[in-house]
Amino acid sequence: MDVKIWTYIIVGITFAIYIGIAIWTRAGSTKEFYVAGGGVSPMANGMATAADWMSAASFISMAGIISFAGYDGAVYLMGWTGGYVLLALLLAPYLRKFGKFTVPDFIGDRYYSKTARSVAVFCALIVSFTYVAGQMRGVGVVFSRFLEVEINTGVIIGMIIVLFYAVLGGMKGITYTQVAQYCVLIFAFMVPAIFISIQMTGNPIPQLGMGSTVAGEDVYLLDKLNGLSTELGFAEYTDGSKSMLDVFAITLALMVGTAGLPHVIVRFFTVKNVKDARKSAGLALVFIAILYTTAPAIAVFARTNLIETVSNKEYAEMPQWFKNWEKTGLLMFNDKNADGKIQYVKGDAFVLKDGKPQKDQPNPESVNELYIDNDIMVLANPEIAKLPNWVIALVAAGALAAALSTAAGLLLVISAAVSHDLIKKMVNPNISEKGELWSARISAAVAVVIAGYFGINPPGFVAAVVALAFGLAAASFFPAIILGIFHKRMNKEGAVAGMIVGMLLMLYYMAKYKLGWIGDLPDKSEWWFGISPEGFGTVAMVANFIVALVVSKFTPAPPQDVQDIVENIRIPSGAGEAGAAH
Repeated sequence: MDVKIWTYIIVGITFAIYIGIAIWTRAGSTKEFYVAGGGVSPMANGMATAADWMSAASFISMAGIISFAGYDGAVYLMGWTGGYVLLALLLAPYLRKFGKFTVPDFIGDRYYSKTARSVAVFCALIVSFTYVAGQMRGVGVVFSRFLEVEINTGVIIGMIIVLFYAVLGGMKGITYTQVAQYCVLIFAFMVPAIFISIQMTGNPIPQLGMGSTVAGEDVYLLDKLNGLSTELGFAEYTDGSKSMLDVFAITLALMVGTAGLPHVIVRFFTVKNVKDARKSAGLALVFIAILYTTAPAIAVFARTNLIETVSNKEYAEMPQWFKNWEKTGLLMFNDKNADGKIQYVKGDAFVLKDGKPQKDQPNPESVNELYIDNDIMVLANPEIAKLPNWVIALVAAGALAAALSTAAGLLLVISAAVSHDLIKKMVNPNISEKGELWSARISAAVAVVIAGYFGINPPGFVAAVVALAFGLAAASFFPAIILGIFHKRMNKEGAVAGMIVGMLLMLYYMAKYKLGWIGDLPDKSEWWFGISPEGFGTVAMVANFIVALVVSKFTPAPPQDVQDIVENIRIPSGAGEAGAAH
């Protein structure tokens, strides 16, 4: 059977499972809709948390970034992994004990202020919409290549699937769907990695295969890749081009940004108590580590295979996978010297507009003739390595599982921010349970439509906006949550001032140094402290901490009952039944 038929079969079976679970576990109350009734087992919650955490960015993009950036791409690996550890150990148990299952709810109650809640709702919506648009685009890319439909059609199919189980099942349906999605995505990620590791090095463990010698050759795989890279004018794969300060800033910004992401924090309220929250956090880390430790190996395998397959080879003799990816526009070739061979060297093959290569405008300043999008590396990897068709289809199903699981979690955050934090807590406190459930479902449906629109019409600066989401979460949420848990004297004036300063500083830096909205886009030499926009969330976060602490010192202390609550959530004696979900 060909890849298309295998894809229809495997994707069809997985989608049928997701929809069946959503119908079986549909939510009947707001508690079930928001936190799955608070009765999920640590094992199931650990798997669901891992699926929630590992988005299309982790499954599709991370290995692709490492594949092309080499050592420099490791900041994403360190930042995202470290962010989860930070969240699991430093924030989750305390937030669970505080009993507030959304970040705006925690900030609104801890800082006894509607203004603080409003700022937090604004940040939660920006971060969540940015992420969910990226997931929908990922769904569209997978569908366009493997089911041979338009990217826009793929996005619409993804919207319908997510809408069905997110709106019907709420967190209860999403949790058990995510357990199934974790199983699919991890199996789909590991099978080709093991196949290719055996094929290239004879070692079945990808993590060890990456550091082994190439089968039949007396050379280490990484040394071989370094040699291939330098021959083509690229930097050595194992060398970095970023300064130590910038690497530190980006890693920390990703860590504290991801630790403040609302769609993962809510997962710690779906278990019965604080003890189970800690257990599920530990299990999730193990489940996440399986994929995260394999991604660098896949990056090395894919990059080596790609260079050996395409560099200086006849275009007419390229395998079918090359032509298939050309149709999507994510791989483009222009024979500038008309010799029929693919010149793949350092440089932009096409003129860039808003960061995107223009297919009809070859770049006259570079001899490079090939453009390859980072995001195709994991998806094309089994095809490049000539693995069986069912493995290629399995990877497509895994990528869809990763994108849909995170999209569903984010949609729930958006619906909770609107129905619970905005409508119930600020606009209409007397709304009935049924009314709140309906408002949650309607806001989730509207959010799906908006996310689908951005998936179909992505702004030219999608990558920049994703970086902005991390930076914004780092600059706004993280200090407010940390100080809210560990600093009794922190008051509403300090928290609000810190969040606004951090957020505005981050927005200004991104607008000026990443998007070019304020004058011409400056050169890298003009970056503050030599820190890239992706890492500036660290600077904005420090500014937030300083402003919050200084302002709180010169303004009245919070009420005694708030101070007592802060004192109480740090005492581990309540590791049995902790605060209610509402």
